[in-house]
Amino acid sequence: MIKLRKILLSNYFYYVILFFVLIVSLIRIIIPNKSIYKEQSIKQDFIITKITIDEDKLKVHLLNKETIIGTYYFKTKKEQINFKNNIHLGDKVVVEGELILPQENTNKYLYNYKKYLSIKNINYLMNISSYKKISSTKNIFYILKQKLINHLDNHPYLNAFILGDKSYIRTSIIKSYQENSISHLFAISGMHISLLSSIILRLLRKITSEEKSIFLTCIFLIIYLLLVGISPSILRGVLFFILFSINKIYYLYIKPINIFILTLSITLLINPLYIYDIAFQYSFLISFSLLYMSKYLNGNYLISLLKVSFLSFIVSIPISLINYFQINILSIIYNLIYVPFITIIIFPLTLIVSIFKFLLPIYDLLIYILENTSLLLSKINILKLTFCRLPNIIYIIYMLLIILILIKLKQHNYKYLIILLILLLIHFLIPSFINSTYLNMIDVGQGDSIIITVNRETILIDTGGKLQYKNLEFNNKIKQSSIAENTIILVLKSLGINKLKYLILTHGDEDHMGEAINLVNDFKVDKVIFNCGEYNDLEKDLIKVLDKKKILYYSCIEKLNIKDNKLYFLNNKDYGNENDNSNVIYTEIRNNKFLFMGDAGIEVEKDIIEQYNLKDIDVLKVGHHGSKTSSSEVFINEINPKYSLISVGKNNRYNHPNDNVLSNLQKTKIYRTDQDGNILFKIKNNKFQIETCIS
Repeated sequence: MIKLRKILLSNYFYYVILFFVLIVSLIRIIIPNKSIYKEQSIKQDFIITKITIDEDKLKVHLLNKETIIGTYYFKTKKEQINFKNNIHLGDKVVVEGELILPQENTNKYLYNYKKYLSIKNINYLMNISSYKKISSTKNIFYILKQKLINHLDNHPYLNAFILGDKSYIRTSIIKSYQENSISHLFAISGMHISLLSSIILRLLRKITSEEKSIFLTCIFLIIYLLLVGISPSILRGVLFFILFSINKIYYLYIKPINIFILTLSITLLINPLYIYDIAFQYSFLISFSLLYMSKYLNGNYLISLLKVSFLSFIVSIPISLINYFQINILSIIYNLIYVPFITIIIFPLTLIVSIFKFLLPIYDLLIYILENTSLLLSKINILKLTFCRLPNIIYIIYMLLIILILIKLKQHNYKYLIILLILLLIHFLIPSFINSTYLNMIDVGQGDSIIITVNRETILIDTGGKLQYKNLEFNNKIKQSSIAENTIILVLKSLGINKLKYLILTHGDEDHMGEAINLVNDFKVDKVIFNCGEYNDLEKDLIKVLDKKKILYYSCIEKLNIKDNKLYFLNNKDYGNENDNSNVIYTEIRNNKFLFMGDAGIEVEKDIIEQYNLKDIDVLKVGHHGSKTSSSEVFINEINPKYSLISVGKNNRYNHPNDNVLSNLQKTKIYRTDQDGNILFKIKNNKFQIETCIS
């Protein structure tokens, strides 16, 4: 017993455990679990473990040996109501549908949905064609969770703080929390588990002994963990509380930092893929630093909170830079406001309101204040800094610096903190030092969006369009996913770009300018260029926003000067339709000829080759996504392109690109966003270095 106690008190014991756990985790990552399924049509029994309904869209997690995420669109409102009334969590259903592999990220450095699902051990998605209930559940956990979901009645913040489900909070609000670096407060984590366990312990201590109170609290937390789902942050909070309680009850005198290392080890043994999870990275890194620096954080409440906020900000810098390409220095101040507001007021009130619903109006008023102040603060861009994506070795250096800062701060030595600030400054200024020249065709699905950077000025040609669907049974509501927010802006930030000199819109179709309003609302744009012809409704809506934001705009121009470079607009004729009215742009960059065709058709191509001498084009942006209406054999033979770029959605309903067009382009090197992802042409010493996201 004495030997065991000595071992448990040794720091090296926990470091050895962590080392071996990391080795085991690495092996499990290298040799992933194989799926029992293959891409195919299947009809099979499943248990429903999660249900999300958004207008006419149903998303369900289906369990049979492994989990599949299924999607189904209700055909009528009646069908949706019948589903809600008759099918619940834990029910067994027979489902028929098509299995598909989740998509890898097709724009370099951006969100990887396939990896995100792999963390949850989900290998396949399913397009559901039909479903039928077989039997109702008798599992007490599913019954309890369904009752809890029904009780919370889809309230955004009751669901977020109690069930860890943020899907009911508006996207714009979630984005503002992320911009202000306070989104961690809305994920159930160690902080929430600590508050919850403190409340339960205080109540239990009044009716039973300390030891029984702790034991019952641990049981409650385990049940709660199973109810809400095992996410890394909740698991960390529950494991730490249980291990800390064992340490206290049995007087083991294990240091909190070693309990934390043991918690980390158990978490990685449960799922080594958690190491890829951003919430896991933030949660464990910040918690570790706060535990390690606990003595440094002493002081009155305000001073202590300021130190916690500052330390959390510093240690989270590498994760923010590698994932979001941005840090918000003001978040140190924002956390001083929102941490006490949420932990002292909102979260405890959430627990009270979930029982006493008559207090909901007061709760909703506080939520209104929370949301609107966050939206207001998210528009402050003074100290919101953008950092270009660098090789991974740089972020390893950042992490090593963070470790040295933690060690030296204990000794009141700020040398490495100063080094970190210098490194950040250099990182921030890199785009100003390096005069990179490149063309980057972003994968925006069935649409166009191209970045051109030359002489430290950036132009964006088109914005892609909104992903949408419409169902007349559901109030004609169009569901939208912002390509500007989730793709274009992040790509720009990853390149260290924080403003556009020009946004050029080739024409007024949705798939070319549908994201323009979102872009100018969320990103700095100096000037906007429209094509010739009358403004359509989309363009008029954009102009209202431009007028409000005092952004200059022009239409039907002939030439743009970008420092030493010129962009020539070759199509100034009004053909009476949007596609043929497309801006057709020609430019020469570092002795390389570029031609961007928008959606211009064969008639426009004929007029252009008659009017201009366009020979031996180096890079052609193929017209109209490779449709048969463009890229005629005569035109392609005349301009003789070396490289052809086609921006097109995977498995699109138009069957773009057309086979005849591909035949016309066969002498060129063809790059397609549906096959190659985003396509980057770097120009160095007047030569191309070509990179694609998908090899």
